[in-house]
Amino acid sequence: MSVWTLGINHQTAPLDLRGRFAFALDQIQPTLHQLRDRLPRQPEATLLSTCNRTELYGAGDPSVLEPTLEWLAQTGGVSTQVLRDHAYVLRDDQSARHAFRVASGLDSMVLGEAQILGQMKDAVRAADEAGALGTTLHQLFQRSFAVAKQVRSSTEIGAHSISMTAAAVRLASQLFEDLREIRVLFVGAGDMIELAATHFAARTPKGMAIANRTMERGEKLASRFGAQVMRLADVPERLHEFDAVVSCTASTLPIIGLGAVERAIKRRKHRPMFMVDLAVPRDIEAEVKDLSDIYLYTVDDLAQVVQTGKDNRQAAVAQAEAIIDAGVLSFMHWMERRDPANGVVPLIQQINAQADAWRAHELARARKLLARGEPVDAVLDALSKGLTQKMLHGTLAELHAGDAAARAATAETVTRLFLRETAPPREPRN
Repeated sequence: MSVWTLGINHQTAPLDLRGRFAFALDQIQPTLHQLRDRLPRQPEATLLSTCNRTELYGAGDPSVLEPTLEWLAQTGGVSTQVLRDHAYVLRDDQSARHAFRVASGLDSMVLGEAQILGQMKDAVRAADEAGALGTTLHQLFQRSFAVAKQVRSSTEIGAHSISMTAAAVRLASQLFEDLREIRVLFVGAGDMIELAATHFAARTPKGMAIANRTMERGEKLASRFGAQVMRLADVPERLHEFDAVVSCTASTLPIIGLGAVERAIKRRKHRPMFMVDLAVPRDIEAEVKDLSDIYLYTVDDLAQVVQTGKDNRQAAVAQAEAIIDAGVLSFMHWMERRDPANGVVPLIQQINAQADAWRAHELARARKLLARGEPVDAVLDALSKGLTQKMLHGTLAELHAGDAAARAATAETVTRLFLRETAPPREPRN
């Protein structure tokens, strides 16, 4: 049994390549089914996909890694070599360390950001519902969540951090003298748009509008901020009305094209327009960035801004890494105890099977005695003595066998196993 991670992120792959491997939350279950059906030995598997990363976590025979890489490349429509050039493969303790660092926000573009933890929990829940989450990955992620909680509660890793949406507001304030005089359009109605709308609303812009494919969801979000709501199909014709546009949808193709932006700029008489594309894949065609009077930023463009305050958190990072190190050691120890090669798990299984056989034998004997009309107290006494004799027979035999040195070693083990101090049994509740 091995745990492994195969992935790409903002540090290893450009935005457009990451866009090829972006999966919406509702795609995770069918995607995991496709992967596991493709492999001869179905591993435990979890798929984490955000704007900054796409990662497959697996547990099982590591020989499935290469066919998994080939399958992922095919899914994204690129050659295996192209994906290999940008991907990372981590195994065992390095895989666990990576999962713990991701959950704790140490591997994020925004150091210490908390959103990734919720995204990871959603991914694990989807894998569980798909039947792809086994005991090993369940342990890995539950420990990841526990480590992340400890990191956030006992360090200042999240202090002074600036989110992607806060960075967008900061950039907008550099372009426009007064954000109270601008109109802002939000395209989409997911968590990122909600966060962006919250940040912009705090600056009280002249007007805000939300365009979404589902009007009901758009209206619900718009009501929170006193914003207008509009259909997604109306965006191209109304684009010129807005000074700032923030887009983040799950569309697989751009929804704001070059032609629409060119027409909007012409109708605005070339007044500047600020645009932020937080989606992966892109919502706004890449060529828009080349237009005069357009200031377009993608998630990767915001990387420089969100590093502000990072130096102030380096001491917290060191503390967090120490917590993660301890978590990795604990998880690997758990893995070793489960490894059939060390004999512990099979031995435990054999002991449990033997104990069950003894119990079944004594229960059958007790039922026969009760059927004959023997007193209940006498039957219970015989049951307890029968079980005790069976459990102690081998131990007592070993204490009488062998030479003096062997008996002394056995006596030490028996003392440690049977005569250790234990808490008194609890009284049964009435």
